[in-house]
Amino acid sequence: MTHGLNPGARAPFLDMLSDEARKAFTQLGSRRRYAAGDVLINEGDQAQELIVLHEGLVKVTGQLDGDRVSLMDIRVTGDVVGELAAMDLGTRSATVTACGDVVATLITGAELSPLLYANPEVLLALNRVLCGRMRRSDRRRLEFGEYPVLVRLARVLVEMATSYGRRERNSVRIDVNLTQSEFAALIGSRTNTVHKALTRLREDELITTGCRQTYVRDLARLRKVARLSVPVA
Repeated sequence: MTHGLNPGARAPFLDMLSDEARKAFTQLGSRRRYAAGDVLINEGDQAQELIVLHEGLVKVTGQLDGDRVSLMDIRVTGDVVGELAAMDLGTRSATVTACGDVVATLITGAELSPLLYANPEVLLALNRVLCGRMRRSDRRRLEFGEYPVLVRLARVLVEMATSYGRRERNSVRIDVNLTQSEFAALIGSRTNTVHKALTRLREDELITTGCRQTYVRDLARLRKVARLSVPVA
């Protein structure tokens, strides 16, 4: 399954595997179903299952201090979550919550380890997932200090459009519905500042929003606002 408009965008884990490796991998574990708001993983837990998303999308959040929660990432069909704890046997570093109906498979460490030893392709794909997430995290930390909020927001919207977007006539519908506070958490800003930036992008007819839906009306111009000359990796 290919997501988004850009073949070079974030590739879901299952898309990195050959048919043979994917078949071996998906035969592991037990299938589960989750409804919107259900928690798949709790930050700080000791569980080490790897979770594969077959349908739906989830949000990855971390608690900073007290009750303040920050949105760290979004994972979609074909992605995995919980890979860090599954591979290094540490505690869960984030909470993962279903954003709608989700179908997933839970794979225990006892099942996963033999497969990784027997099938280096799966191990390599997991390493690629981890490296990609580290690169995005490093890039965002750099952007926080170098770019104004409007540019950071445009970059996130471009990444979401190319990774999760669906073409609809002359627009791209982003299949991830975020609140303004969640956009703010992703780009390290305040909600009221993000509100102003979204208003600016709407006034410039680059995006439209409503009912937690975001449409990119002019991806090429949005990329210019984001100061991007090549697709986000």
